[in-house]
Amino acid sequence: MAYDEKAAMRVRELLSSRTDVIEKKMMGGLCFMVGGNMCCSVSGKGGILVRVGPDAHPSVLGEPHVQPMEMRGRMMTGFVRIAPEGYGTDAGLKKWIRRGLDFVAPMPAKSARKTSRSKAPKRQRTA
Repeated sequence: MAYDEKAAMRVRELLSSRTDVIEKKMMGGLCFMVGGNMCCSVSGKGGILVRVGPDAHPSVLGEPHVQPMEMRGRMMTGFVRIAPEGYGTDAGLKKWIRRGLDFVAPMPAKSARKTSRSKAPKRQRTA
């Protein structure tokens, strides 16, 4: 399932004043990295994912339209999934993006990762 392009444009607009945002296709959607740290994502499974941190996680789960984020059967503490009804208004989306930004703001910036190849010798195939 493709992610919601309209939601991605709305998130992109909210983050447009920042110079430290990189978009990456990952986790089945479009992820917005701030200073190299995942802030939020427009999910291919519907809704948006927001990184709120482990301390805020329990209280945020009690809010309307919020569910825990599960990945491959594992609960991702510190991340929540917000249904489209929870960010349908500009104020609603801004609130959730602000929460993600507030969590990643104090984190040290990460440099862009380069793919590294194993230095182990390649095995030769036998026929």
